[in-house]
Amino acid sequence: MAKKQKTSKVANENICGALSYILIGIIWYFADEKMKKSAFAKYHAKQGLVLLIADLIIYAIWMVPFIGWIIGWILNIGLIILMIIGIINGLNGQQKPLPLIGKFADNFKF
Repeated sequence: MAKKQKTSKVANENICGALSYILIGIIWYFADEKMKKSAFAKYHAKQGLVLLIADLIIYAIWMVPFIGWIIGWILNIGLIILMIIGIINGLNGQQKPLPLIGKFADNFKF
């Protein structure tokens, strides 16, 4: 019985980690208290927050006519790829930083 609960906890953490990228870290705040204390869930929530900030920067670039639209599309595709990488890492139970922008997540303290 105890092993089943432990497996269930790991599965919940993996799902919470993956959802952090889809919902850009907001799911972490609505998780139960056990998830809020989970270092794994916090890690992926921070990575999701970095994606949110990158998305806001891309949105600002997108406001520039013509050249900003082209660069915005390219960066947005890159952001989607990073999101997929984060989801896969979360579901596999891995704590790998996202390429290029993942190192910025260490600056957040929560």
